[in-house]
Amino acid sequence: MEAVNLEKKDCKIVVAVDESEESMYALSWCLGNLIPQTTINNLVLLYVKPPPPVYSSLDVAGFIFSGDVIRALEAYGNDLVKSVMGRAQEICGKFRIDVNVERIVGSGDAKDVICNIVDRIKPDTLVMGSHGYGFFKRAILGSVSEHCAKHVKCPVVIVKHPEKI
Repeated sequence: MEAVNLEKKDCKIVVAVDESEESMYALSWCLGNLIPQTTINNLVLLYVKPPPPVYSSLDVAGFIFSGDVIRALEAYGNDLVKSVMGRAQEICGKFRIDVNVERIVGSGDAKDVICNIVDRIKPDTLVMGSHGYGFFKRAILGSVSEHCAKHVKCPVVIVKHPEKI
């Protein structure tokens, strides 16, 4: 197993963020514990929004979706991206560290999108929050962090929110 060298001059860390407090805590943890150890820091904030729903002019119940409804749903998705990235940027601003922040927004199933983007950009580390689901909820919903830990080719740090421990 290869050791993680966070002391090198150029380090890229991906933090998966979403609407949850757990992901924002993971970002704070990363900035406070991983970033200060490096010289040149590249932080990638990765947000995955759900895929846009596919609508026909008639849905299953026979209702007609107007273009206004579809545009409103798309606008809501864009507002959500701005909100999450804005919160993440505020957290980054609270830390007095030199870091280059890049924002990537994907669309689709979170576990697949995160794995694909991480494989493409080849970061040194992936940091994710844990929602702390119990056995049954995790069995039904699946665990994005667990899936990513098994499938990406870089080290994965899963940060648990202190209130969830």
